[in-house]
Amino acid sequence: MTTTSATGSPGTYVPRPGAAPLPRMIAAQAALETRMLLRNGEQLLLTVIIPALLLVLFGSVDIVDTGAGRSVDFLAPGVLALAVMSTAFTGQAIATGFERRYGVLKRLASSPLPRWGLMTAKTASVLVTEVLQVILLTVIAFALGWSPHGNPLVVVVLLVLGTAAFSGLGLLMAGTLKAEATLAAANLVFLLLLVGGGVIVPLDKFPSGVQDVLALLPVSALSDGLRDVLRHGAGMPWGDLGILAVWAVAGLAAAAKFFRWE
Repeated sequence: MTTTSATGSPGTYVPRPGAAPLPRMIAAQAALETRMLLRNGEQLLLTVIIPALLLVLFGSVDIVDTGAGRSVDFLAPGVLALAVMSTAFTGQAIATGFERRYGVLKRLASSPLPRWGLMTAKTASVLVTEVLQVILLTVIAFALGWSPHGNPLVVVVLLVLGTAAFSGLGLLMAGTLKAEATLAAANLVFLLLLVGGGVIVPLDKFPSGVQDVLALLPVSALSDGLRDVLRHGAGMPWGDLGILAVWAVAGLAAAAKFFRWE
């Protein structure tokens, strides 16, 4: 049987070594990152179980005074912000920190996939996970009687900008601290921002001076922005978007400058 070479003439097959197209490499790495994230029990606890339990518990039992109206209308936007933080910051920081410790990032950096392609794949994995989170939490919130308002496109802008802000901070932490320190610091920050970031407890419950500081946190800006749109039907919350943009630019720039691959 005759064979045809790459030029079309009879002969033997001609090997064509080389890397796969860049979009295919990024898609394959993103799919792998997503599967690894969804199979990790600790990651699922942070990204899915804790936000869902908080929404069900505080949305069905009047534990915290959330002001006028139904508590779920206050809680749902805050829990959505918490879900973004848990995936883009806490989960990504811990996973990337241990990948860096065990030499996974060093080996990936020497592959045909460029480093920016790896970061793109990780970001795509975070976005896919967040879509699943938003769908699940929205279904739970609707079951609790949530009635959102506002423009969905504004919500998308807030979520994407919040993801950028938290991703930059998570990568900065994972690329500069040891894995154990990243694990402890990321979980501690998660707990502190859960309490003091306007997610469950309204910021007006804190002293006025403390409120001004807490309002500048990315989770507070994301919570307040989502709440203005989904609860009050407001337009583009430029103030909260500005805070998130500053955190996103600063975090991503610092991560790009100080991130160490090994």
